[in-house]
Amino acid sequence: MEGQSVRMKRFDKAFKIQAVKMITEEGQKTSEVARSLGIHANILYSWKKKYSLEGDKAFVGKGHLTEIVSLRRKLSSAEMEIEILKKAVGIFSKSTENGSSL
Repeated sequence: MEGQSVRMKRFDKAFKIQAVKMITEEGQKTSEVARSLGIHANILYSWKKKYSLEGDKAFVGKGHLTEIVSLRRKLSSAEMEIEILKKAVGIFSKSTENGSSL
């Protein structure tokens, strides 16, 4: 195998969940499911563990999705704060122009 790169198979979330359900809900043996799907049984064991811990939130991809969602929330919050501060500056600048104080 010298000079050749080994490519890892990628499986989508639906595939992984269906494979786990074949074991958990249908009562099939892990080794049989792995053989029928053409994957190693250890992969199924890890998918099963992850699914039992995280449920439908398991298998989000390469791990960056949750970080991106968190950053988007922070950005949205910061943008709202900026808009509020801009409005406050506008209100205070109008009140000082009129000679009134708060």
